[in-house]
Amino acid sequence: MNEVFKARLRLLRLPTPSLMPRNASLGYLFVLPTLLMLVLVLGFPVVIAVLNSFTPLWSAERVFTVENYTNLTRDDLFWNSLRVTAIFVGGTSLLHLFVGFIVALALNSEIRGRAIFRVIAILPWTVPDVISGLVWRFMYNPTSGVVNHALHQLGVTQRWIEWLGDPDLALPSVIFADVWRGYPFVMLILLAGLQAIPRDLYEAAQVDGANVLQEFRYITLPSLVRIIAIALALDTVWQFRRFGLVYNMTFGGPGYATDILPIYVYKQYFRYFNFEYASAVAVVSAVIMLIISIPYIYLIMRRD
Repeated sequence: MNEVFKARLRLLRLPTPSLMPRNASLGYLFVLPTLLMLVLVLGFPVVIAVLNSFTPLWSAERVFTVENYTNLTRDDLFWNSLRVTAIFVGGTSLLHLFVGFIVALALNSEIRGRAIFRVIAILPWTVPDVISGLVWRFMYNPTSGVVNHALHQLGVTQRWIEWLGDPDLALPSVIFADVWRGYPFVMLILLAGLQAIPRDLYEAAQVDGANVLQEFRYITLPSLVRIIAIALALDTVWQFRRFGLVYNMTFGGPGYATDILPIYVYKQYFRYFNFEYASAVAVVSAVIMLIISIPYIYLIMRRD
C-alpha cells in the first residue's frame, strides 16, 4: 500500500513524504536572508525607537519614564501636525481613489492606443518623491512658474499667486501635486480588479437590456468593493508616511501649514535634536498607521 501511495505521488509530481521535511527546511533557508534583512532594516530601528521613547539610550542615566508621551498631550505643534496630516491623508487618499477610478475605467474600455495611454497614465508614479516635489515647487513659483503663467494667459487671474507661500493655499497645492504623483498606484489596483470581472456578466446584462449606468451599479461596483477597500487602506498607510514630496515643496511651511507628522519628526530629531521626543512621536505615528491598516489585514485574513 505504501508503494502504491508513493507511485501516485510521483505521478502527480509531488514530493514523497520522506522528502517533504528536507524541502521544507530548504525553503526556510531560502527565506532566511530576507527575514534577517527585514529584522535589521525594520525590526532593529523599531526596537531602538520604542526604547528611546521611554528611556534615553544615549544618556549615562537610564531612567524609565513616560514623560515624552505626556508632553505630546500638551504640545500644540504635535496636535497641529496631526490635524494637518489627517487633512493631507484624507484629501489625497480620496482624490487618489476618485481620479484612479476614472482613469482605470477609461483604460479598461476598448479605445485605440490603449497600451500607450496606460504607459502615460502610470508615468507620474515612476517619478521619485524628491524629484516630483522639486518640479512642482518650480511650477508653483509665483513669478516664473508655469501655473501662474498659464492662469495669467487664460485670463483667470491678473496677479501672481503665492501658492506655497500662502498658509491657506499651501496645503491644497501640496495635495494637488501629490494627487498627480500618487493616483497611478490606486489606478493599477482598480484596473486589475476591473479586468478580473468576467465579461459574461456584462454580456448577460446587455441581453437583459441594462444600460451603462446599470452595469456600473449592479456589476462593476459590487465586484470592486473588496478591491476598493484594499486600495484605500494601502494608499492611506502610504500617504501617512509621505515625506519627500512635502519636504522638497514646503518643508512644513509656511509656518506650520503643511507640517505633517513625518516632517515634524524630522524637525524634532535633526533640527532640534530632541531624540527621545522624536522617537515618541514616531511610535505614536506607527501605532496610528497600524490602526489604519487593520481593515487591510482583516480583508487579507478573511480571504485566506
